[in-house]
Amino acid sequence: MNSDGVTVIGLGPMGRAMVRTFLAAGRPTTVWNRTPGRADELAAGAVRAATAAEAVAASELVVLSLTDYRAMYEILGGAGSALAGRVVVNLSSDTPDATRAAAAWLADRGAELVAGGVLASADVVGTEAASVLYSGPRASFEAHEATLAVLGRPEYLGSDHGLAQLHYQAQLQVFLTTLAAYLQSFAMFTAAGIPAREFLRRAAPGEDVAALLPDAARAVDEGEYPGELANVLMMGATADHVVGANRSAGLDTALPDAIKSLYDRAIARGHGRDGWASLTEVIRKP
Repeated sequence: MNSDGVTVIGLGPMGRAMVRTFLAAGRPTTVWNRTPGRADELAAGAVRAATAAEAVAASELVVLSLTDYRAMYEILGGAGSALAGRVVVNLSSDTPDATRAAAAWLADRGAELVAGGVLASADVVGTEAASVLYSGPRASFEAHEATLAVLGRPEYLGSDHGLAQLHYQAQLQVFLTTLAAYLQSFAMFTAAGIPAREFLRRAAPGEDVAALLPDAARAVDEGEYPGELANVLMMGATADHVVGANRSAGLDTALPDAIKSLYDRAIARGHGRDGWASLTEVIRKP
């Protein structure tokens, strides 16, 4: 076992970027992937393990870059005693509860889980633009922090294994919903015969929303939703108009319908005169 090296299991675009970054930083790196051909381009420098068990046995630090945590069980289930004494850093995406279950599964096999979420695309891994969230045993994280730091700026969130995925999925929720909202607006423009790029002239991503967030977060934390400036009734009427505009353009309305539903339910629960942040009460208690 190489105590200074690292094993990377999972060689999709993100996994390959991690391997290249570890090798560039001078870290001895062992790789394994269910589709062996993906390791071919990494042959110069990385050690190719014949099996997952061999890959796990090669290094004290094992980094996983997989589709989800289910893949971890499929791959490491046959590793047997090779898992004992290993720190498994799972940088795959899944839910906080799935992460906590994985920590217990690994502990039963003598390994420790450090969960993570990579806040970067594959092309910026290893640069100053990349950051990675971690949670789990502090001692295990700190023992390998220097190696993990080559991937991107590490941020340790606490000992609860689920914290990294909680933060990560919350970030992805904003990311995915924002992208979908822009695509919906692009579709509205193109349905009217206007190029999608014209929409960007009036909607710089996130700038107007960012100004609203501090007050909204404070309202949610305090459970008080002043509605003098923008109440649910007013915003709900706007949501209705957005649905109508999409429907009249012949577009799919699943996304605007979902937003309107939040306002409708908030009004039904008596939040009509409250601020728009009171929609949180509907989200919390479906």
